[in-house]
Parts: sequence; structure tokens; C-alpha cells
Amino acid sequence: MKTRLGCLSIKSDSYNDFSEFLPPAQAGPAKCIKLSTEEVTRWADSFDILLSDQCGLTAFRTFLKTEFSDENIEFWMACEDYKKIKSPAKLMSKAEKIYKEFIDVQAPREINIDFRTREETKQGLQEPTPTSLNLVQARVYSLMEKDSYPRFLRSKFYQDLLNKTHIHCQRKSV
Repeated sequence: MKTRLGCLSIKSDSYNDFSEFLPPAQAGPAKCIKLSTEEVTRWADSFDILLSDQCGLTAFRTFLKTEFSDENIEFWMACEDYKKIKSPAKLMSKAEKIYKEFIDVQAPREINIDFRTREETKQGLQEPTPTSLNLVQARVYSLMEKDSYPRFLRSKFYQDLLNKTHIHCQRKSV
């Protein structure tokens, strides 16, 4: 039993199986199946480029999950979805869900924000608008850009992915 459960707490250094890069079925056609070296290299140009690329976002999320620190990217994505809501009732419901999941003290996936930002966000969500989460989303974005993104680029995960696409492209050209 101990051996069976032990595998759950071990971080893998082997990233040979890139099947996790496939977007969820509801995301539409999977273009992540064939990554080019240029595409993977472009992710290092800026954090915006990484997040705006479906495969880049998926790779970044997968990396953060291996570090057990995916709450920030999941929060950022929830905020992106939140901004698209038009119905006031749905806006209120989604705001409450995001607050309870990520922002509230002792939330299950609590993001690391300062007290003032947490309180301003709480006040702003009393009467939510599509921009109510902009401040806290910007703080989390900045944190990821300065901390998680550089770690991702230095990681064995990213380097292996880059090398794998490079080798694949070399084989195709031969």
C-alpha cells in the first residue's frame, strides 16, 4: 500500500510523454500535436506570447502542476473567462465562485496576494462588473511573469520539449 501511494508524491523528472499538452476535448481541434521548434522557441520571447499560444499555455499549466503551484495560472484563466460574461446574474455567480476558490483567506487554491489587494477585490465584488478582478489578475500575472515564467524557461521540462521538437524537425528535414 505504501508503495502504491508513494508514487503520488514523487515529482517526475521524465517528461517523455507529452500527451498532457493536448488541449481538453471541448477546446476544439488539437493543434498541439505537432509543435514546431520555432513555436516552442517563441514562448521564451515573452510571457504574453506564451499565454496567447494554446500549446504554450497548456505546457505552462502542465509545468506548474508538476511543481504543485498551478493556482495562479488557473486563477488567471478563470479571470479571462469571467471578463467574457455578459449576464449580471452569471457575473455575480462566477465572481463568488472565483472568490471562494482563489481569493478568500484559506481558499482551497488560495493565491498569494497582499491584504490590501484582497480587501479591495472583496469590496469590488460586492457589485461585480467585468473589470472587478482586473487589479488582482494583474498582480497575479506580474507574479507569474517574474517568478514562474523564468523557472519554466530554465526547467528540464521546457528544455526537453524544445530539444524534442528540434530533433523531430531535424528528422523531417533529412
